Amino acid sequence: MSSAMEEEGVSLEELKKRMAEFAKERDWDQFHSPRNLLLALVGEVGELSEIFQWRGEVERGLPDWKDEEKQHLGEELSDVLLYLVRLSDICGVDLGKAALRKMELNAIKYPVGICKGSSKKHTLFHADKSDANGDIAAVDQGHRQ
Repeated sequence: MSSAMEEEGVSLEELKKRMAEFAKERDWDQFHSPRNLLLALVGEVGELSEIFQWRGEVERGLPDWKDEEKQHLGEELSDVLLYLVRLSDICGVDLGKAALRKMELNAIKYPVGICKGSSKKHTLFHADKSDANGDIAAVDQGHRQ
């Protein structure tokens, strides 16, 4: 096992490099078009979904799951992550920077003062209207994406 795998955390950059090496060693670059990678990613998300299918809600930490079930979950989560990292690399998108930017945009869409504790989608909050008390009103329907 390499030292990078033994570290506490692995960067997206490290995963990107390893995925590129993995594909190059196998002459798979020819197959790694954005479309093909996206379809592979969707397939892996389907496999991940199957793990949760028919279980209903599950508790955080999955305390009732067997070790083998958690290991399988980790493998499917990893497949999704690796295809996502590879897709972002092939498309020339810095996934880490894009994710941080998206979080900043979400912070604007969902300000703590009006969204805390709510699952409503940002389009259902009416920041420009106030109720009689001067509070920001929110529509009572829908869910956040």
